[in-house]
Amino acid sequence: MALFLISLIPFLLFTIFKTKKSFHMLQQNFYDDDHRYFKWVLTNITKVAYDTDILFVLIMLTIFFDIGITIGAFIILYGIIFLLYRKKKVTVKKPLVITARIKRLSFTMFLIYFIMIIPFVINFDYENLVYAYTLLGLMTYLNYFVVMTANFINKPIEKCVYLYYKHKAVKKLKSMNIPVVGITGSYGKTSSKNIINDILNVKFNSFATPKSFNTPYGLINSINNYLDKFNDIFIAEMGAFRIGEIKQNAKLVKPKYGIITKIGEAHLETFGSRDNIMKGKFELIESLPIDGLAILNRDDEYQVKYKIKNNCNVKWIGIENTDVDIYATNINLSSKGTSFDVVFKGDKNKYNFQTKLLGKHNVYNILAGILLGRELGLTVEELKRGVSSVKPIEHRLELKKYGNINIIDDAYNSNPVGSKMAIDVLGLMDGIKIIVTPGMIELGSEQYNLNYKFGEYISEVCDFVILVGKKQTKPIYDALIEKNFDDKKIFVLNDVKDAFPLMNRLAKGDTFVLLENDLPDLFNE
Repeated sequence: MALFLISLIPFLLFTIFKTKKSFHMLQQNFYDDDHRYFKWVLTNITKVAYDTDILFVLIMLTIFFDIGITIGAFIILYGIIFLLYRKKKVTVKKPLVITARIKRLSFTMFLIYFIMIIPFVINFDYENLVYAYTLLGLMTYLNYFVVMTANFINKPIEKCVYLYYKHKAVKKLKSMNIPVVGITGSYGKTSSKNIINDILNVKFNSFATPKSFNTPYGLINSINNYLDKFNDIFIAEMGAFRIGEIKQNAKLVKPKYGIITKIGEAHLETFGSRDNIMKGKFELIESLPIDGLAILNRDDEYQVKYKIKNNCNVKWIGIENTDVDIYATNINLSSKGTSFDVVFKGDKNKYNFQTKLLGKHNVYNILAGILLGRELGLTVEELKRGVSSVKPIEHRLELKKYGNINIIDDAYNSNPVGSKMAIDVLGLMDGIKIIVTPGMIELGSEQYNLNYKFGEYISEVCDFVILVGKKQTKPIYDALIEKNFDDKKIFVLNDVKDAFPLMNRLAKGDTFVLLENDLPDLFNE
């Protein structure tokens, strides 16, 4: 008996490490919301099934031919597997976060394994060891599916936890009685949120949801743990993968002001169509009260053609179109920042604004912030001061140094229009131009074509191209070759960390490297 229990130590150690990896993928797949984790498992079966624990399958085959292999073999087997697993060098971009939900899930996993082990301990019989080891080995080998089961078992508990914290957040927000600004769009949500927050903070003590907290869970977390009694405006970023989710977010925070950045093909795979994306984004506007204000972009054809089912006040921004409430002209883009003139409807004057932010698309985000700020009582001078104080947004066309190389960090961008704008920004730079990208995802049936177009844009600007992931970047590679881009200047890697030493070798004089889209760990090839 004692020897049997000792034999479980390396098995349990390995199980813990493999469970941690499974939890990591579950968390990145939103805890199997819309069966995302299950779909990931099915599409990555080689990662799931052909790990170092494939040794388990081989040893089990031996056991059934030689009944004499028992405790010693099991200890050696899982000792070897555990050591091999520990030696694997895996770089993660976003590590597993040990949240309260993960702790509850860990307890459920413990119960599952305990229930499987305890009968063999209570009714210990040397003759049944082969069956015990086979069952336990299978449980670990199929760990991803066991985690899926534990997650399913916990769903009623998680629903109760969610409802408790949701009620707490709604009650807190209602008691504060402050105006709420909702921001959504296919891209530019986080940039717009941070820009507006910086502008409004010239006069108010506004609070914006941190990082990319744009789901119901993120909004609830922001309200309960970050929003305080001194804040007088709440800016809520709202993300979505399908119709109904923005409406759910709006019902939670009840915004008075709504801003749509731009509507594009991001999450086309989960929304199903561009029309669905358009309807989904306008759920924010259609949730505004009758005395609310919608700020829309007249240069976006999808926003212009949508028939709004709400009688709230609507104001427009633009650059190409000047029949709007506020537009920008005389835009000067450079590697140092952006300057432009602003014209307000009914005012013949032009007001010059300066910002450290790069790219034309940020002018749209700033215009929305200026229009909202003016609506809330900021003077032109206060607006100018606010715009000039806007800080570069982390991982969104953020210019930084890496040794002697200038990095344009656009790691959080993953949509066709935003990627094109990033290439335009790179084109403004003087020197060697390099792009590092794994391409774009979640674009459904359009994924190949949109990545192919992305490759065409790249061919017009870049001197060197570093692609991460051979399979997912094939459309970009095909476009580059079709455009007669020198194949000796194309490099295909499996891990983004290998790009940095390569960048150093390619750098000559002034070198600018665009890091375009850093996919989550679940997309690693």
